[in-house]
Amino acid sequence: MTLRSASGNRETVILDGNYESTEIITVAASDVTIADLSIHRPYTHAIHVTASDGHTLNTLIHNVHIIDPREQAIKINPGGDGVYPDQGRITCCRMELTDTGRPHVNPTATGCYTGGVDAHQARDWVISDNHIEGFWCQSDLSEHAIHLWRGCRDTIVERNVLLDNARGVGFGMSSSGTARSFDDEPCGGLNAYIGHYRGIIRNNFIAADRAELFSSGEGFDCGVCLWSSCGTQVLHNSIASTGPNFSSIEWRFAGSTDVLIANNAASHAIMERTDASGTVLSNLEDAPMSLFVDVQNADLHLNNNPTSAVDQGADLAENAPTHDIDVDPRDATPDIGADEI
Repeated sequence: MTLRSASGNRETVILDGNYESTEIITVAASDVTIADLSIHRPYTHAIHVTASDGHTLNTLIHNVHIIDPREQAIKINPGGDGVYPDQGRITCCRMELTDTGRPHVNPTATGCYTGGVDAHQARDWVISDNHIEGFWCQSDLSEHAIHLWRGCRDTIVERNVLLDNARGVGFGMSSSGTARSFDDEPCGGLNAYIGHYRGIIRNNFIAADRAELFSSGEGFDCGVCLWSSCGTQVLHNSIASTGPNFSSIEWRFAGSTDVLIANNAASHAIMERTDASGTVLSNLEDAPMSLFVDVQNADLHLNNNPTSAVDQGADLAENAPTHDIDVDPRDATPDIGADEI
């Protein structure tokens, strides 16, 4: 089943909840496409993908513009009795929380219950080529622009542009709780709580420039945040902040986190926390703003062939991305960051 505009122009069809709806679109069946339309001001989520009588498979959300959700823009949840929302794609969408919408955010739970994509116990999702902007609150910490946790697996997050969000991409969250597990033990049978199994975060631009974000109660927390995340690869991302930033990339919790962090360009710290395991190769830390074309607008293409980044990446062999954020091919001596000159 497909729900889309006839013209293919997402701005010509607007579903506006006016903060009076609950979620605006619910997907609880397989092989559903939502495309080429806009969703404004849902009281809860703009789109909610959930499993019901059986697994919900092959959801495609494409070219959808979501503005000012009161909670998450796209929520992905399991059902009861071991049924899950798997094998979905979110592509070429725009999600944004504006200054007009920010006062309407649900203040329950964390105090800022909003974010871009929020998935629980979901497997084999691809989230690519999206623009996500403005998810932060004045006094409390929002969810991530893209967040997969509580036992998600094999997620690919690539070629996204994330601008002025309190947190960028998150795999996992806590060190305990309820999570999905897998009989094939994708992380070698670790005897620990796992928030996210394997997965790849590559070729993304993550930027923060807005003074109001930096002066908010929680500021810009982390660009890529890996908590209880095993087997994750963080490759060729560009992360830049013109103001304070706790970490550009971090991985946390011993016994459940083991990651590969390679060929990333970052303006702030790339840091291990609480004795988590990680392999760190050829990253550029303390990258100056001059390395990038336009941080204010999240254009983190490399500027003027910088010698600190061009041809300085490690050879990642079978893990190496073959293309960059523009789908331009990478050569045998890759550039650090999401852009290949």
